Amino acid sequence: TGYGGNIGVSAGPDGILIVDDQFAELADKIALALKEIVSTDLRYVINTHYHGDHTGSNAEMKHRHDATIVAHDNVRVRLHSNPEIMPAALPVITYEQGVKFHFNGETIHVRHLPKAHTDGDSYVLFEEQNVLHTGDLMFNKLFPYVDLNGGGTVTGYISAIEAMLSVIDEQTQIIPGHGPLASKQDLESSLAMIKATNAIVQKHKQDGKSLDSIIEQGLGEEYTSWAWSFISEEKWITTLYNSK
Repeated sequence: TGYGGNIGVSAGPDGILIVDDQFAELADKIALALKEIVSTDLRYVINTHYHGDHTGSNAEMKHRHDATIVAHDNVRVRLHSNPEIMPAALPVITYEQGVKFHFNGETIHVRHLPKAHTDGDSYVLFEEQNVLHTGDLMFNKLFPYVDLNGGGTVTGYISAIEAMLSVIDEQTQIIPGHGPLASKQDLESSLAMIKATNAIVQKHKQDGKSLDSIIEQGLGEEYTSWAWSFISEEKWITTLYNSK
């Protein structure tokens, strides 16, 4: 946790699999943290989407550990289109709908959910351990970032949360993309907030109110605590207003 997206780890006799890898400058710190868990090799990195705070150490993990990078098709497309991204950072295994790992005695389900945070999002469900890594399909107790320029939509984000809720139960431990560890109730609260605030903004928009006037009016005191350094209330309202 910390600087970048939260990292999920499967560690055992088959080696190490991680979900997301933050920024390149944190590769040393990540490697040390993994060694404290188990001495086996890093074999796989799953990217939940293309953003640099989740894929930034891809090349380092490839060069240092010969790790195999796995992601949705669109993650590779978007990374490949960035001239600053080294070839070693590109996923070498990609999928359209999903993929399943059988690793460390665990069944690990990776499923793509379209047009949500981006156009290449996936969640990762560790079946036997009952742990869900949402990537940035969940910002726990925070307004989410919906990357409209990266293929994301608010309606798709809502659908993605509903899809994740359908595959977990009350005992599921959730690793969000950002924020503290979460429960199913936390994910339900995030969904309720997004639906409610979207309804507010869409009603104002249908009534002919401008974006500036909606921002000036605000969403109400009950949503003040969801704002944070990256997604202020103003930015969240703007996202809701502009999303398809």
